[in-house]
Amino acid sequence: MIPRAVSIFPVGALSLIVCALSVPSASRADGVAEMTAFSAFDKVDLAELAKSDVKTAKGVPMNENRFLSVQSCYVTPGAPERQIAALHQWDPLKHKELKVFVHGDIKPSVGPSEFLNRLSKAPDNSSVRSLVAATTKMGSEVQISKDEAKKFSEAGGGGGGPIPANVASFWADTLNKRVHLFLSGGAAAQPSYDHTGNSIQPGREFAALLGAQEKIRKQFAGFLARTGVGHSGGTSPDLYWELLDVDGKGVLTMGASYAHSGEPYQAADVLYYASGGYYVGLTLYQMWPVTVDGKAATLVWRGDMISSPEIASLHGVERLASESAMMKDIAKGVALFRRDSERSR
Repeated sequence: MIPRAVSIFPVGALSLIVCALSVPSASRADGVAEMTAFSAFDKVDLAELAKSDVKTAKGVPMNENRFLSVQSCYVTPGAPERQIAALHQWDPLKHKELKVFVHGDIKPSVGPSEFLNRLSKAPDNSSVRSLVAATTKMGSEVQISKDEAKKFSEAGGGGGGPIPANVASFWADTLNKRVHLFLSGGAAAQPSYDHTGNSIQPGREFAALLGAQEKIRKQFAGFLARTGVGHSGGTSPDLYWELLDVDGKGVLTMGASYAHSGEPYQAADVLYYASGGYYVGLTLYQMWPVTVDGKAATLVWRGDMISSPEIASLHGVERLASESAMMKDIAKGVALFRRDSERSR
């Protein structure tokens, strides 16, 4: 139920760039005051936070039962530039517990063969087999459009790897067309998931998620407008795709990472397609250069929002458990990233 972008720190594996070309002078209180003004953290002791692990909190309640949000913050050694370098170098694929099986950066000139090549090397495990079974069945749990579903052929099911040739070819074509639609018109150009019986359109989901988080939307309004997050006409993003495990099922995802090169240090990761598990995911970051014990450090705030059909069915204790699991996954991902980045210093 929880997509990778909300469970691992550098969303999009290696593709997230958090902007920071220079570090301006700032007092310890500046970043904390700004963060507490728009976030769920109304009281933060910077010195105490620097000594602790990531701090997490529930996001504000939203008006759709399929929406869920979590916020987190922490302090990490080094100025923002150091964090950027660590983000570029960090490889979550080496952490088997994160269950990311395939990651690929996408260039604008990408074609179906590049997706097909990587899919042919997918591991043979229960998650991948579940994706193959769901695709072959072509049931409502596969999140595609009706037109895309019509293009699946049961013929040519052979192949040398765990993903049969017809399944791999179908997904290679689907992913290729969706990324080029995103390049031409952003999330607003994505086909709806109408094959599922619910006409969920990614661009509208992003707008609804942000509309339900007013303080966050205002905090990132300038950044979102400059980058064109979720629509065309903005800064060119870093694109990626992945095959990963979501609650025991193999899921294909596509995302775009944006960054603002200058103050404020903000970034966004837009997961605009998933073959199952969730509809869309949005992760926003803001960083502030701070000083702790006379040393340069970075205060990081992160906000994760997802739209998921599985969340929509949860109520009461089950929904609280889902929020708790989401916060634990985020904390685990941050801990892995910080451990790796500190070892490389």
